[in-house]
Amino acid sequence: MSAAAGTDRRASSRWLVFTATLFWGTSATLARFIFRDHHVPPLSVVEIRLLVSTMTMLLVLRIRAPHLLRIDRRDLGYFAALGIFGVAAVQGGYYYAIAHLGVGLAILLQYLAPSLIVAVDLLRGRRVSATTILAVLGALAGTVCLVSGVDAHALHARPLDWAVGFLCAASFAFYIVYSKRGLARYAPETVLVYSFAVAALFWSIVTPPRRIIEAGYSPSLWGAFVALGLFSTLVPFRLFYAGLQHMSSAEAGVIATAEPLVAILAAALFLGEGLGAVQWLGAGLVLAAALLASRGGLEAAQAATERG
Repeated sequence: MSAAAGTDRRASSRWLVFTATLFWGTSATLARFIFRDHHVPPLSVVEIRLLVSTMTMLLVLRIRAPHLLRIDRRDLGYFAALGIFGVAAVQGGYYYAIAHLGVGLAILLQYLAPSLIVAVDLLRGRRVSATTILAVLGALAGTVCLVSGVDAHALHARPLDWAVGFLCAASFAFYIVYSKRGLARYAPETVLVYSFAVAALFWSIVTPPRRIIEAGYSPSLWGAFVALGLFSTLVPFRLFYAGLQHMSSAEAGVIATAEPLVAILAAALFLGEGLGAVQWLGAGLVLAAALLASRGGLEAAQAATERG
């Protein structure tokens, strides 16, 4: 592959990850509506969106690309680990943190993930560019500004609630890094369908589907569930994986911190919630961090090309 083609692919990858954050961020408004106005348990929403995504992918792949459903039996353990400790833990832990710590702190804790990825790389003796480290610090500072202010939920939170919040960050970091191992051998659709299936099975054991059916949700609410399954789960995760294939875990993590920025802007646009000066500062820091991360990824790729 030529240097120009490689640069174009990396640019496309960054846009794919950023587009994923657009879906995640804007769909947060719909999720908030479901929690606030319909009082649906967060873990039930997690289970439903995973089931919708998994069944949709299985149907599409079975009809259009059945070869993508074939995997090596030796990789069953890999998909089980990614599904439970990655997908199930990230989604369940995030919604648990929202319920017990509030939205702001839940987002802040989850997006400690890029910092954890870089910290692990440094501990393992891997070279991390100064640009990447600066991008991670900028993204973290920007996220703090975006979600500034302690939610009332956090004032009465138990140590367990905080522990789950921090574990959510660790799970998100694990999910990003561990996904790259599968993407090196399988198509994004294959990794998604099996990891989502494992996560859906896990949460179905925790909350049997019959309980959800017995709740008697309205057809319009089921429509919202389907929308969440498709546009806050299936589509963005597919985009994220397509981008992650051709960039570093740290770079993808930093660009993903645009999610809280998108969510706050969507709330301002659709719910009339204004942004303060500190939040605008946070928005600028997050965008600058994304640009720095992209530059750091380009520098690393160029260095690798020169060594080759």
